[in-house]
Amino acid sequence: MTSVPPVSPGRGPRRARRPSLRRDPLPGPARAPGTRPARSVRLGPRAVAALVLISAIGVAAFGWPLLADADAAITDHAQDAPWLFAALLPLLVGVVVATIADGGMDAKAVAMLGVLAAVGAALRPLGAGTAGLEPMFFLMVLSGRVLGPGFGFVLGSVTMFASALLTGGVGPWMPFQMLAMGWFTMGAGLLPGPDRLRGRAELLMLAGYGFAASFAYGTVMNLQGWTIVPGTASGISFHAGDPIGENLVRFVAYVLATSLGWDLGRAALTVVLTLAVGPTLLKALRRATRRAAFEAQVTFEPAKTSPEP
Repeated sequence: MTSVPPVSPGRGPRRARRPSLRRDPLPGPARAPGTRPARSVRLGPRAVAALVLISAIGVAAFGWPLLADADAAITDHAQDAPWLFAALLPLLVGVVVATIADGGMDAKAVAMLGVLAAVGAALRPLGAGTAGLEPMFFLMVLSGRVLGPGFGFVLGSVTMFASALLTGGVGPWMPFQMLAMGWFTMGAGLLPGPDRLRGRAELLMLAGYGFAASFAYGTVMNLQGWTIVPGTASGISFHAGDPIGENLVRFVAYVLATSLGWDLGRAALTVVLTLAVGPTLLKALRRATRRAAFEAQVTFEPAKTSPEP
């Protein structure tokens, strides 16, 4: 006879444990332990070379009147805008193509670029023309922070181009605005600690950058218009052929006298929106980049064949 194990009083027979159901994590780019997560849109060497070339052309386009002779036709600065625009567009396409070739941007990243550019272009008319209040600047800061400098430069330029078409603001200033906004957004992607800095410290850093970069954007754009604005006072007007130092002193006086209040309104609104909407928008952008997994490489494995009987 087989003995039956005794059952303790008050307790029934044990039931077999059901296997626990665990959700697999969302697919994302594989990462070795101890390494930092990669940027959502990686900036490869060819994209860096294209950005350096664009920036060099932009610096020359903004600053060449300071080196012009007294007999130079400074009004041609307005006429060189089509040539700058003609050079800028293929170079922007070159940045995108180089980033795709380096493996950091795919169709999902291009789609996100289009969505963010459309949102930024729609935000700009809401405040433009009213004391410099332009809400699109805070979106460029947060997007550049999450998506990196290369993506940020293209996003800023494309957003400014789309907003110019939307508002009818097409003119000789448009390619210069595209360059300045590209630098503005790229700078947010170059801020330190993208993988470690979070929370209040990150928001304060982004707000401080948005405040300073808003003034920098206005100053750079003033340099484009200052050399062709006629009828200003002799103490703040541009004098072709004068030493660069003297013209820069006049330029500082010109900025303080004409656009300081406008730039202050833009900077203040950028800070307020960054602190108010920043946490929510940063989480949404980072969640979108994780789900998109821009740098996840698709691999194909050979199908397993059953052994022959």
